[in-house]
Amino acid sequence: MPIKIPNDLPAAKTLQEENIFVMDQLRADTQEIRPLRILILNLMPTKIVTETQLARLLGNTPIQIEMELLTVRSHVPKNTAREHMIAFYKTFDQISEQFYDGMIITGAPVEHMPFEEVEYWEELCEIMQWSRSHVYSVFHICWGAQAALYYHYGIPKYPLEKKLFGVFGHTVTHKGSILFRGFDDVFMVPHSRHTTVRREDILAAGGLKILAESKDAGVFAVSTDGGRQIFITGHAEYDPDTLEREYLRDKNAGRPIEVPEHYYPHDDDALAPVCTWRSSANLLYSNWLNYFVYQATPYHVNDMISFEIPPWQK
Repeated sequence: MPIKIPNDLPAAKTLQEENIFVMDQLRADTQEIRPLRILILNLMPTKIVTETQLARLLGNTPIQIEMELLTVRSHVPKNTAREHMIAFYKTFDQISEQFYDGMIITGAPVEHMPFEEVEYWEELCEIMQWSRSHVYSVFHICWGAQAALYYHYGIPKYPLEKKLFGVFGHTVTHKGSILFRGFDDVFMVPHSRHTTVRREDILAAGGLKILAESKDAGVFAVSTDGGRQIFITGHAEYDPDTLEREYLRDKNAGRPIEVPEHYYPHDDDALAPVCTWRSSANLLYSNWLNYFVYQATPYHVNDMISFEIPPWQK
């Protein structure tokens, strides 16, 4: 099934070239189907790249998706044209009375700062609180996951001795998790971060389940009992060359940076990187959309506040 995205969004051309079914507004309006409404709060500096990465994963499922883009008022992006933001993004005041089947809150390059010192922290808290009653399932990524764990559960983040940078093996530790249904015994995920959360803090918070972990990268996936909130510490959505672009950017700028682990063959940056996480990334987003959004959210999305958690998610 197709993904419905704003007309003229740059991601549309890329996805069409990849044979992902993209539906424009005119055609969508003629369909007798209620698509899942997915809101993306994009906090990444490379807006268009992130839009495309997430649209690709959301569009590669059998479910019809209507994607909307959200930005914060309290921060002006430096790397994305103002015209693009005006054309394709909404602010919280424009959507605060609406309801959504699902929401994605991305990472952001602010992890060195205490949460309260982030320019848009108060606005982000307002959005996260709103999401508890206006979104059926929220999927948090990297710093977005750390921020949500801190806001909702008081779980702190901790600085790492060195940047966690590369592609690492993970295992499913909560064997009954339908979020990881169909996964291999070991699956790969990219990480690029300077901070982490600790499993003992998560377990002590109560009401949270650790679903998947890595001996090298730590906790990867955390969920509330009903999957209304999901926290992912890595970047399954990354393109094959995302880590390379980060690496070369820092290397060419003379910043201290190590070769991303398990990314280049033999860790040789003269060779082309090998993508080992694409299939698990598609399955992760497909499972989230299917089991935690499509099969769970009420048909009339405005009814979600009082909607019961399906028994298979408990």
